[in-house]
Amino acid sequence: MNAVQPIAISSSATDAPQGGIRGLLTRLWPVVITYSVVLAAIIIVTRVASATDYVGPDNDDGMRLVEVRDFLAGQGWFDLMQYRLGLDGGTLMHWSRLIDLPIASLIWFFGLFAPHETAEALALAVWPVSLVLPAMLAMAVAGRRIGDIPGMHISLVLTGLAIYTGNRFAPGAIDHHNAQLALVATMTAMLLDPKRRGWNYAVAGVAAAVAIAIGAETTPFVAAVCLTIALLWAWEGQDFAVAAQSFGLALAVAISILFFATVPPRLYSMVTCDNLSLGYYSLAAIGGGLLLFSAVFASQLARPIRFAALAVVGAGVLGSAAVIAPQCLSDPLASLDPMLVELWLRNISEAKSVFALARSEPFDIGAFYAAGLFGIAVCVFRITRRDRVQIHLILFFLLAVSWAIALVQVRGATFSNLLSILPLALLIIDIRRISNSDSENVAAAFVYVVTVLASVPAAWAVGGGLLSLEMENDVPKKPAEPVKEHSCASKQALAPLDGLPVGLVSVPSEMGVSILRFTQNRVLSAPYHRNQGGMLTELHIGMAEPQEAEAFLKGAGVTTLAFCPDDPQTRQLAKLKPDGLYAQLGKGNIPPYLVPLPKAADAGVQFFRYRPAAN
Repeated sequence: MNAVQPIAISSSATDAPQGGIRGLLTRLWPVVITYSVVLAAIIIVTRVASATDYVGPDNDDGMRLVEVRDFLAGQGWFDLMQYRLGLDGGTLMHWSRLIDLPIASLIWFFGLFAPHETAEALALAVWPVSLVLPAMLAMAVAGRRIGDIPGMHISLVLTGLAIYTGNRFAPGAIDHHNAQLALVATMTAMLLDPKRRGWNYAVAGVAAAVAIAIGAETTPFVAAVCLTIALLWAWEGQDFAVAAQSFGLALAVAISILFFATVPPRLYSMVTCDNLSLGYYSLAAIGGGLLLFSAVFASQLARPIRFAALAVVGAGVLGSAAVIAPQCLSDPLASLDPMLVELWLRNISEAKSVFALARSEPFDIGAFYAAGLFGIAVCVFRITRRDRVQIHLILFFLLAVSWAIALVQVRGATFSNLLSILPLALLIIDIRRISNSDSENVAAAFVYVVTVLASVPAAWAVGGGLLSLEMENDVPKKPAEPVKEHSCASKQALAPLDGLPVGLVSVPSEMGVSILRFTQNRVLSAPYHRNQGGMLTELHIGMAEPQEAEAFLKGAGVTTLAFCPDDPQTRQLAKLKPDGLYAQLGKGNIPPYLVPLPKAADAGVQFFRYRPAAN
């Protein structure tokens, strides 16, 4: 690490008493609360007014609500089975009760004075919006630590734009990604403490443990945070000892508490790579413990010896991973059936790689990758110029890891876009200073405006959209007749299931969550990788010839089949297998064992009652 130190923001420098509004604008909490309240109000007013449902549009939002309802209905804290999903016995979900608990608590609270549906709507609006404050606070702290008061305000403005133009904090977005964003921002802010105070790194350790417990998506980032702290300790030694000790102890203790508090005792010995299990618990606890041990006993040793000790720690962690959880060192979805990879996973938009995105939606690449790449480039430039080297090394490493993850799965771009705000905020401060020093310099003003716009992913999204429209306009097209959209998953579309005996419904995976939410039926398929058996059975039903399809229906115990010709996966199966059941239903050829049910008005789905053919 270079000797150039980050800008130290002492309380005397930044919190010096000043009068009036100008004084308030220099104080952290008043500024953060003001920004957060205004942003939350804007989100609620604009999003609720245009919403058609109080649950977010993502399937995970609906599935989380189903899980919370089961929890409120008496399903145990350690019982993570979704009994209505998949084949007999249900599907063990990989989500955490840490997110279920606050949502369930809010529903219970609002239910004290409001009808149940209203209580759900209020809770689902309050929970994601409430996470705006911790996310904004973390980004404000990080911005202030690297760029003083201007850095704080610019970070807040850019973070506010990112939150508003995204959908992670919108009412109804109750999946865990918003909490993960707040935790990623918190870890980053704590690592930027110029005073190396132990409590900051203890907070980072707790945040890392909670992030692992909530979902496995952030484990590469947590690993990057751990490696960053370990390298800082090996480089700085005694000056960083308290910070390393605090982080290692907090991580080991917090992950232990969370493991025993959230993992069912019967699963203590099971290793899974998509949630907190023995694998991630043991690696985090061993790594945190070894870092603590090294920082206590080796901090005063020479730098080469500290790096040797760190190498031993790294070998210990990797060796433990190879013994305890070797499968987690590769792709967590490597065990997914090839048919599911081809017909399901590759069609999930947020799971696409940058190459798949370039083929299907090339004009969206800028929105997902440009700001992160810009931030990385700024970090590299600053490091080569020896400008606040340590700050930019930390930001470069964390940002590069997040951006690399986004290259594999586009959903990771949310994290890299968020982290890019920090190095770009410093760049905006410097360019603004240059522009203000020469108010007549049009070029400097232009560079300043372009830099600000290039720092906002939404600006890239708008630019990509405009470019797409321009190219479409250049291609002569025949006027298309308006096509009326029919819903296959709305409550009205599922009305034919009302009054029928509760049974097992065979549906395309994208419809499964809606049936779980609006009815008491079981479903064969929903878009969750742990339900491989149910998803594969539904695919085979759709592709098999009608006579063979009946064998699958009977074997699985299906009572009702849903056919939605507008469903992308259904269309894909019909095209792939022209003689298959879905293709035949699309042509109007209904086998005798399927009895059509009355179709809801304007619905795109046709339900059939399965009646086994007489032997």
